[in-house]
Amino acid sequence: MIWVPILLGTFKLAVFGTGMFFAIKWHHDQAKKEKEERARAEQAADEAE
Repeated sequence: MIWVPILLGTFKLAVFGTGMFFAIKWHHDQAKKEKEERARAEQAADEAE
């Protein structure tokens, strides 16, 4: 029975690690997308002048 906490702990770390990876990746992608949209808007404003 000593393997149960080891197995469940490993599973928990894998699930939380994967979740943290995708959360960080999502936030990074959103910041990149926002930065690109802002640059596109500035370029459009510069072309309109």
